[in-house]
Amino acid sequence: MKAIILSAGQGKRLLPLTAERPKCAVEIHGQSMIEWQIDELHRCGVEDICVVLGYGAETVEKLLAERYGAGKVRTIFNPFYAVSDNLGTCWVARAEMTADFIILNGDTLFQAPVLAKLLASPAHPVTVTTDRKPGYDSDDMKVILEGERLLRIGKDLPLDQVHAESIGMLLFRGEGCALFRNTVERVLRDTAGLKRWYLSVIDELAQQHPVATCCIEGLLWGEVDCPEDLPHAEDVVRGIAQAGAVA
Repeated sequence: MKAIILSAGQGKRLLPLTAERPKCAVEIHGQSMIEWQIDELHRCGVEDICVVLGYGAETVEKLLAERYGAGKVRTIFNPFYAVSDNLGTCWVARAEMTADFIILNGDTLFQAPVLAKLLASPAHPVTVTTDRKPGYDSDDMKVILEGERLLRIGKDLPLDQVHAESIGMLLFRGEGCALFRNTVERVLRDTAGLKRWYLSVIDELAQQHPVATCCIEGLLWGEVDCPEDLPHAEDVVRGIAQAGAVA
């Protein structure tokens, strides 16, 4: 299994923490976010890891080489990071999407059981990892479901129809790999695609093909968009560190 981590952006909403380093290199409880992610991927047996970089790429490449060894974690540079959203980052990594793979947002922190549950989920071409909570705000990537099938995904869905949110971790298996890759390539032929999120492609695919979900409610994860997210992120990585100490 391969993991593709989308970490090309600066993370301007975290300024001044990201003034001289990208979001994925911001330290939380003793190490960078990208290290927390890679360590949990390794705990689940995922060793083939590709990180797509942009802003501050050299900083992250040095960090990864020092921590894991030169070439152990592969990187790809997205030269369009300043003018594109994360669909463009996916396009840059499309050659990596030839066999089963995980896409992980560079700001999603998670404990290994989250990924383990996704990997153990029933085999579907596309599976979106979701969580539930009492209410959702404008920044949540919300989903509408029919059972465990995803019908819609996006930030602007009607709140009275929303069932869960995406945590920023997806699994592509079998025909789902080519289906996603080909759709990304098609959408990026239009310059408007540069400003699209890759989950807008998943929303489009869900209108034509079954897209499954895997709910990890009760397990530990967090997303870091702005300074207000940092206290919860600290709780998440402290939980990861404690679980690792017990193991």
